[in-house]
Amino acid sequence: MNSKAKILLLYTGGTIGMRKDFNTGALKAFNFSKLLQRIPELKQLDCEIETISFEEPIDSSNMNPEEWARIATIIETNYLDFDGFVVLHGSDTMSYSASALSFMLENLAKPVIFTGSQLPIGDLRTDAKENLITAIQIASLQENGIPVVTEVCLYFEYKLYRGNRTTKISAEHFNAFTSPNYPALVESGVHLNLRPELFLAKNDGKKLLVHKKLDNNVVIVKMFPGMSETVLAAIFNIPGLKGIVLETYGSGNAPSEEWFIALLAKAINNGLHIINVTQCSGGSVNMGKYETGTGMKAIGVISGKDITTEAAITKLMYLLSRNDAQDDFKTIFESSLRGEVL
Repeated sequence: MNSKAKILLLYTGGTIGMRKDFNTGALKAFNFSKLLQRIPELKQLDCEIETISFEEPIDSSNMNPEEWARIATIIETNYLDFDGFVVLHGSDTMSYSASALSFMLENLAKPVIFTGSQLPIGDLRTDAKENLITAIQIASLQENGIPVVTEVCLYFEYKLYRGNRTTKISAEHFNAFTSPNYPALVESGVHLNLRPELFLAKNDGKKLLVHKKLDNNVVIVKMFPGMSETVLAAIFNIPGLKGIVLETYGSGNAPSEEWFIALLAKAINNGLHIINVTQCSGGSVNMGKYETGTGMKAIGVISGKDITTEAAITKLMYLLSRNDAQDDFKTIFESSLRGEVL
């Protein structure tokens, strides 16, 4: 009996899968079927690795719900044959994808770890090898044949984060991601330092449910001083719009002017879901703390609490596709489904 963990490596696109043509300096897609030849260190890992790639790898700027459904379908199709999954993905929208997949994969009992790099895999100073090797190593961790990590995560620059808690903070540094409101689950040094008390509770044997339909009739609106009533009203009246993630100030504050509150109240009465998240890099929404947030609380604006914008918009897409009762939507959104809020 083979006790080695089987890991499926899925390449969707992104810098990590590029190699430089040293004659032209241009970046070209890497052939992942030859991965072990290019990174012989992978042979030292105590697991079996198989690779699959999008037929046409995409830049992560082109990521969308249809591509998320492709990733989810590949995981679903191969779920019983593998012990863990590592998704190679461009860093620009990785936090959105990791958040989306966390909601799409219900009752997940195996690791799905997103990773990528800031430099191509063939670059002399690349961060790709460490990110890839450690992501695979963490995905293959088992106790008594059961995966140690059983959630959607993101690994980058020595840290494993809960995927729906992450946000990209740098286009230049190797430590490109952070998890502003939740600690790293694993830190990589001389040893892997696991913090199992932070992991999501293990699934109690429920079957994996894969939700492939998301409703993208949503928008993110970032508040700024001097925002026009005309502009905001035009956004709220977009035909077919169902939900708005409103990035407010500080702990969930916004103008207390009558026109603003009236506009929100009208939208909510018309069935629009409005989620209040902070545009600060860390912290939580608390609409009862200041008068400028109390008005929104009174009319039924949904508190995003300490959720990231990436998780808020993808959670909104997911919940809208479920067609929950209007009265239940607020309660469900403000509850933790995959550890995305405290």
